[in-house]
Amino acid sequence: MPDDILSTYAQAQPDKPAVIEDRPDGTIVRWTYAELEERSNRLANLLLSLGAGGAGPDAKVLWCGPNSPEVVAVLNAARKTGAIAVPLNYRLSADEARYVINHSDAEVAYVDHEYVPLFAALRDRGELEKVRHIIAAGGPAPAAPAAPRQALAGMLTEADIAAAPSDPPDIGDLAGTGGTMIYTSGTTGKPKGAFRSGAPDPEVFGALLNLFGYRPDDVYLTAGPLYHSGPSAFLRAAQLYGQTMIVQRKFDAEDWLRLVDTYQASSTFAAPAVMRMICALPKEIKDRYDRSTMRVMIANAAPWSYELKKRYVADFPPGSLFEIYGSTELGVDTVLLPEDQLRKPGSCGKPAPGIEIMLVGADGNRITGTGPEHAGEVFVRSNVMFDAYYKNDASYAANSRGDFHTVGDIAYWDDEGYLYICDRKSDMIISGGMNVYPAEIEAVLEQHPGIYETAVFGIPSEQWGEVVHATVVRSAGAAGASLTGAEVTAFAREHLAGYKVPRSVDFAAELPRTGSGKVLKRQLRAPYWAGRGAQVG
Repeated sequence: MPDDILSTYAQAQPDKPAVIEDRPDGTIVRWTYAELEERSNRLANLLLSLGAGGAGPDAKVLWCGPNSPEVVAVLNAARKTGAIAVPLNYRLSADEARYVINHSDAEVAYVDHEYVPLFAALRDRGELEKVRHIIAAGGPAPAAPAAPRQALAGMLTEADIAAAPSDPPDIGDLAGTGGTMIYTSGTTGKPKGAFRSGAPDPEVFGALLNLFGYRPDDVYLTAGPLYHSGPSAFLRAAQLYGQTMIVQRKFDAEDWLRLVDTYQASSTFAAPAVMRMICALPKEIKDRYDRSTMRVMIANAAPWSYELKKRYVADFPPGSLFEIYGSTELGVDTVLLPEDQLRKPGSCGKPAPGIEIMLVGADGNRITGTGPEHAGEVFVRSNVMFDAYYKNDASYAANSRGDFHTVGDIAYWDDEGYLYICDRKSDMIISGGMNVYPAEIEAVLEQHPGIYETAVFGIPSEQWGEVVHATVVRSAGAAGASLTGAEVTAFAREHLAGYKVPRSVDFAAELPRTGSGKVLKRQLRAPYWAGRGAQVG
C-alpha cells in the first residue's frame, strides 16, 4: 500500500501543529499532525464501515461547512478511502444545494453542525435522492446554537467518529485512487461538476510549487472558503510540505490580519474581493498588525486589477505577490512573478510549468500574432486538467479541441510571451460591431478614488445592439460619497475610446457574487434583458 502523505508526517513530526482554528472570541482548536492523522483515520474507517451506502474507492463523499479542522480531516479521510470529495458551497439556497447534492450522486454527506438543519429539512421533505448517511461534524459554535435535537435524529455524530478505529484504513492497491468533484461557480447557468481523478501530476504540480518557493516552515492561512478549488488546492499543497495550516472559519478583514500577525503566516491564496477589503481598512488598523512575514501571496479566483496590486504592494512585501490564471477545470495555467506585477499591468504571466496554451480565433484557426487585435479563445493542454464534467459529456466535448480544453476566456499574447486575459467570452460586449472587454473598462474605472469596485456589462440598444453599462460601488470617504454617474463617464472618457465609455451608470452597496468571489454579472444583467428572447453576450 503506498505511503499516505499525512501518515508520513504524523510519524515524522507528530507534535508539529497541523491545523489551527483561532476564533475572534479566543476559542482555539489546535491539532498536531498526529491528532489530524487520528481524526482522519477514524473518519475514514467510519466511512468504510457504512457498506454499500457508504464511501470507499470511487464513491462520492459530499461535505458542507465553513473552514474548520473538521474540513481538513474529511479531505484527508476521502483521500485515504479512495473516495471522491465533493464540496458543497454552504452559501447556496436550499434549492441550489439540493441540485448539487442530488446531481453528484453522493450517498454520504459530512456536514458541519451549523448546516445540519438544512440537510435535515431536505431529508424530511424527501428531497435527498441518493444520500443515505449524514454525518454531523463538530460541536456548536460559541456564538451559535447547536443543531436542534430533532435535526440530529437518524444522523451519525462525533460519537460515531470517535468510536471508529484510529488505524490507517487499508484499501490495498486502491489507495490514492480517489479525487475531487468541484462544482463550478455557475456564473453563466447551472453549476457543472468538474471531476478530477487521483492526485495531481507530481512533476507538474511540484514544478509549480517550486516556482513559488514553498518551504516546510511556511504557515498557510486561508483567505477564502475551502469549498472553492483555489484555497483548497493550496491548502493541500501546504500539507504536502508538512506546513502548519491556519483556517479562518469565516472571513473578516481585520481578524485575518490578526491571524497573519499571531501565527506569522507566510502564504495564502486570495481573491480580489478579499484583498480589496483588507487593503481598504484604515491605516491605523492595518498598522496594528505585522504583515512582513507574508512571503507567497497567490492572487486569483478573478483577475486582480492593477490598482489593487498597487494597494497590496504598499501594505505587504512586494516580493510576495504572485498572480496566477487558472480555473477549477484546468488548474493553474499561467504565473506572473513578483518582479513583473507592476511592469506588466494587465498580464497574468507566462505559461506555468507543463502547460501548453493556444489561442483560437472566431474562424477556428490558431492565432500566432501578438497584441489586442489578435485576441482569441484560450485553450489549454496539460496533465493536471480535469477528466470530465460529471454527467455532461456534451459540455465537455463542446469545449474541447483534441487534447486542448477551454473555459471560454479571451486573451492575447504580447511580444515577450506574456498572456493578457481580456474577459470571459460570455461577458464580451459587441457594440456596433466592436468587441468590448469589460475587464479593461473595470480596470480603468477602479483607478478613480471614488470607486471601490465596479462591474461592467452590456445592456440592450436598438441602435448598437449593446451598449456599455457600469454598476459602481462607491468607496468610503468624501470622494465616494459625492460620486455621480456623470463623473464616472467623464473619467472613463479621459482614458478610453468612445465606444468603451459606459453609456449608463448605476450604484450599488455591493456586487452579487458566487461563493468563490466571482461577480454574478448574469444577475446584474437580468433586469435589463427581461422579456427578450435572446441576450447578446
